[in-house]
Amino acid sequence: MRLVTVVLIVLLVLIQYPLWWGHGGWLSVHELQQELANQLQKNEDVKLRNDRIAGEVQDLQNGTSAVEERARYEMGMVKDGEVFVQFVSPNSAAPVQNNVPANTSTRGEVSAAPVKIVPNPVSRVPERRHRHAKEAKKKVG
Repeated sequence: MRLVTVVLIVLLVLIQYPLWWGHGGWLSVHELQQELANQLQKNEDVKLRNDRIAGEVQDLQNGTSAVEERARYEMGMVKDGEVFVQFVSPNSAAPVQNNVPANTSTRGEVSAAPVKIVPNPVSRVPERRHRHAKEAKKKVG
């Protein structure tokens, strides 16, 4: 009787071994399920990234607003006739001044230097009254 019990226990262990530790057993199935969940999460993240990039490509191909936005924020560009104003908090440290000659263009560069306030700025756009003045001189003369 004892021999039959030992043989049955040995057979039970031999049957259970591949179920738990063998190829396709419970442990390997569990590991594969974890890998699958991780891969599905990575795929979802990459799909969101691809959708975002596809939308950005679509914006860049179809309109100028996306290109303009990139030029403004990443390159610091401004349109002709616009004035760039930057507000600096009074508690911030003074920025390091670059030794740049006055005749060098700084268009496209963003500066952290405080803005000087000019009470009555002079326009650089030529006024149209000069033409009227010439016409008036012709009428008088």
